[in-house]
Amino acid sequence: MSCGEPHETDCSEVLDHLYEFLDREMPEGDCTKFEVHFEECSPCLEKYGLEQAVKKLVKRCCGQDDVPTDLRSKVMGRIDLIRAGEAVPDQDLTVQDTDRSATAAE
Repeated sequence: MSCGEPHETDCSEVLDHLYEFLDREMPEGDCTKFEVHFEECSPCLEKYGLEQAVKKLVKRCCGQDDVPTDLRSKVMGRIDLIRAGEAVPDQDLTVQDTDRSATAAE
């Protein structure tokens, strides 16, 4: 995504590191650079606002639930593949079929 306008920080860089910005997991100088970009670029600001709202909703609805270790590993593996630009296998990230049938039987 790009707004088509030139910026000191490219839209693709901002969107690639959006969650690092949201989680404050980047150096303060980079955060400032992103804040300047959001002031200049309404499409990126809109995407930021949407992702921020989703993050708050997930925290509110699921913040107390423990995530199974295997599911977390699968999700993180997919994120790594996406970040590396590799094809993501089309498979279910939910509980394994054997776990589903055991749960259904209860």
